[in-house]
Amino acid sequence: MITSIEPGLYRAGQWGVRIENLVLSVSAKTPENNAFGEMLEFETLTLCPIDTRCIVVDMLEHREIAWLNAYHQMVRERLSPLVGEAARAWLIERTQPIFGA
Repeated sequence: MITSIEPGLYRAGQWGVRIENLVLSVSAKTPENNAFGEMLEFETLTLCPIDTRCIVVDMLEHREIAWLNAYHQMVRERLSPLVGEAARAWLIERTQPIFGA
């Protein structure tokens, strides 16, 4: 099953921002034995950098920074071989790790 994950924030009459990713439900790589049966996890299908220029990094928790950096690393690794030199340079710039305080 493909699902859209769309976290967003909207200020009425002012502005809004939303990050949309498509994910595929797949069997968990490390299944746990429990009463609920097979566990699932999401495999990211949408591979596009998230614009970090509008992020206040100090407002993020360490796990959120780690998730964003891992996502950007995956985007960079999977897309770099598929694009030309100019696009690769842009991709590398837009997927640089961010660091919190």
